[in-house]
Amino acid sequence: MHTTSLGGLTVSRIGLGAMGMSAFYTGAGHDDAESIRTIRHALDLGVTHLDTAEAYGPYVNEELVGRAIKDRRDEVVVATKFGIVSHTGRSGTDSTAANVRAAVDGSLRRLGTDHIDLYYQHRVDRDTPIEETVGALRDLVTAGKVRHIGLSEASAATIRRAHAIHPVAAVQTEYSLWTRDPEADVLPTLRELGIGLVPYSPLGHGFLTGDIRSLDGLDENDWRRTNPRFTGDNLTRNLRIVDEVRDVASEVGATPAQVALAWLLAQGEGIAPIPGTKRVNRLEENCAADSIRLTAGQIARLNNLTPASGDRHAEPDMAAIDG
Repeated sequence: MHTTSLGGLTVSRIGLGAMGMSAFYTGAGHDDAESIRTIRHALDLGVTHLDTAEAYGPYVNEELVGRAIKDRRDEVVVATKFGIVSHTGRSGTDSTAANVRAAVDGSLRRLGTDHIDLYYQHRVDRDTPIEETVGALRDLVTAGKVRHIGLSEASAATIRRAHAIHPVAAVQTEYSLWTRDPEADVLPTLRELGIGLVPYSPLGHGFLTGDIRSLDGLDENDWRRTNPRFTGDNLTRNLRIVDEVRDVASEVGATPAQVALAWLLAQGEGIAPIPGTKRVNRLEENCAADSIRLTAGQIARLNNLTPASGDRHAEPDMAAIDG
């Protein structure tokens, strides 16, 4: 597995998002033993970047990751997030300095570690100045509880303000062949400041694998059943993206998921997607994308795809991004 740098933090070019092992997707939480096997196999394959958050469950996903890496902590960059769960009694997002201090101790305990390699603000708290939040994170770095800090779903302006207080190693946002939003402002800002990009849902919540052509087979509580891109006419319209990716995959001799990941990796250094899965065979498929090289013509063909129809989140969640 090749590596890249997120603001000076070296990680495998393809990481593993653990969220779906515990929350939001079909089958979440049904087989922790399988999830732990997958995490440990990821380390065997050279994956060094694991992503979780206190909000996933909540709490249980961090505990799961902690159990999986218990005797292999030095092999992995552990990333987790705070800010959606409040420990101070506030409602909604909470990135006050008091909440940051409370949250980190809980995450350290659940992960079974004395430090977090990459600690993200999960969503920008519009009621707390980013300077206060990053100041608290800076104190955690000084104390040795956190090695690097990150932001998730932050605007270019917020990224600049945060970086002026303490270096930001990475920004996490949705970025894939069906979500190209970061290319307008966020990605150029990250390039300018030397900050890495961690695309979450790089396979479009599973859509870019080509295996989802209807909602049949998804659990009743699967988050995608209410996502605008998976509902109504949008699902049918978005199949054109998958069909084009499938055509390129046939040329390459790869799967659609591998082509989608290879396209992301072709966007340059400092980009480290974190596709999520709880299954070993999917993990191996995703990791193999690290060795796929698309031609300039194939990249151009994929670049010309029209992004997905429909907002990427329901209205309340859209209000919390690009803060």
